Amino acid sequence: MFKSNLFFLRRLFPLLFFLLILSCGKGKEEEILGSSSNPIKIYFTPSIDAGAIASNSAEFLKFLEEETKYYFKSGIPSSYITVVEALGSKRADVAVMNSFGYLLAHQKYGAEARITVIRNGHKFYKGQIIAHIDSGINKIEDIQGKRFAFTDSSSTSGYLFPMKILKEHGVEPGNTVFGMKHDNVVTMVYQRQVDAGATFHSPPDENGNIKDARSLVLTQFPDAAEKIKIIAVTEDIMNDPFVFRKDLPGEITEKVIAAILKFMDTEAGKKVFKTIYGVDGVVRSSDADYDGLRKMVEINKIDPAELLRKK
Repeated sequence: MFKSNLFFLRRLFPLLFFLLILSCGKGKEEEILGSSSNPIKIYFTPSIDAGAIASNSAEFLKFLEEETKYYFKSGIPSSYITVVEALGSKRADVAVMNSFGYLLAHQKYGAEARITVIRNGHKFYKGQIIAHIDSGINKIEDIQGKRFAFTDSSSTSGYLFPMKILKEHGVEPGNTVFGMKHDNVVTMVYQRQVDAGATFHSPPDENGNIKDARSLVLTQFPDAAEKIKIIAVTEDIMNDPFVFRKDLPGEITEKVIAAILKFMDTEAGKKVFKTIYGVDGVVRSSDADYDGLRKMVEINKIDPAELLRKK
C-alpha cells in the first residue's frame, strides 16, 4: 500500500510542478502592458461631453491597435486634476492634457510631453494687450493706473501671460475686472468701459483679415479693428500636449507616438481630433517647449494644482 502511494506521488509531483510553471507563465503574459488583459490606457482631458469624446475616440483607439498590435483602453475622468493623478498611479499610460495639467504631471510624477497639437497651423498661440485708440495708451507703461479688463483668471492668453508682461514692466492698472469671455473684453474696450484689456491673439490671414479676438465683434462693431489697437503681444504659449508617464517602456512609447502621428495624417484622424479638441494636426515636442509656461507660472506665483481644481 505504501509503495503504491509513493509511486502515485512521484507521478503527481512532476505534473503539479508542470501546471504551476504554466500558471506562472500565463500570469506573467497577462500582466504584459499592451496585452488584452492589461491594455495601454489613454486618458482624455474632459474638455467636452464625455460621450462625445468616447464616440469620437473609438476610431482612434482602433487605429492604434492595428498599427502597434497592442490593446488600448480609454479613460475620460471628470476633472483635470484626475488626469494628472492617473499618470502618477499608472491608471493612465498616455494622456491628452491641457498645458497646466502637464506642468503639474511633470513636476510631481516626471511625465513627459512628447507630442503637441497644432491649431491654425501652429503648435502655439499668443495673448495680446489691446487698447482703445482714444485711451492715451501707446505702450505698456501707459497702462499704469488705467482701467483694465482681463478675460478669466485661468486664461493663459487672456490673463496669465498678459499679466506677466505687466509685471515685467512694473505696471499696475488702476482698476481691473474680468470680462469672462474674449469678445466681452473687446466690447468693453470698444465701448470705453475700460481703457485696455487682454485677449487671445492670432495673426491676420493671407488676405490681411484680422483673426485675433477683435474679429469676434465685427458683426456688431464693424470698425472694431480701427477703434482698437494692439499694444503688445505675448510670447508663444504652447498648445496642449500628449503626455507619457515616466516609466513607460521606450519601445511602447515610440510605437504609440508613430501611430498617433500617422493617424493625424489621415482625413479620419483630422476629423476626430477637430471634433474633440479643435485640433488640425500634431508634431513631436519635448518638455523644454513648456519652459515659457513655467516661467510665467513662476513670475505670477501661480499654483497649477489650485488652478486645475477650479476647472
